[in-house]
Amino acid sequence: MSTSKKFVGHKGVGQKVTGVALVAKDNFSARYDLDRGTGIFSRPAHKLFGQSYVGKVLVLDLSKGGVATAWMLREMVSREMAPAALLLNSANPIMAQGAAFADLPLVDRFETDITQAIETGSLVTVDPANGTVTVE
Repeated sequence: MSTSKKFVGHKGVGQKVTGVALVAKDNFSARYDLDRGTGIFSRPAHKLFGQSYVGKVLVLDLSKGGVATAWMLREMVSREMAPAALLLNSANPIMAQGAAFADLPLVDRFETDITQAIETGSLVTVDPANGTVTVE
């Protein structure tokens, strides 16, 4: 008997990926929330402050940020200092463009609050082409 759960969002960008979830009911900015050199959340007020995001499937509420997001995400991916994927309740167009530019998997606009549906440490498979996330 399978105990996996599947969540459906809007079709996203990027390749299918499996990884460990890092979850918070907080927003996300590649520019202001992260130390892109060390791979940790560096804004003291962020709920994931001090935690590494590298290789994790980040599950957060809303995207923040402007045009710098696109090149920042791409630079993080090129240095292998990026999250494995982004799952957001709502991504702004710049975050979607940045994820596409960086080839970083992104899915948003889920049928439920994704930050409440997935727990930190869960193994998740993100399938952007179908807009689905499966929690093992």
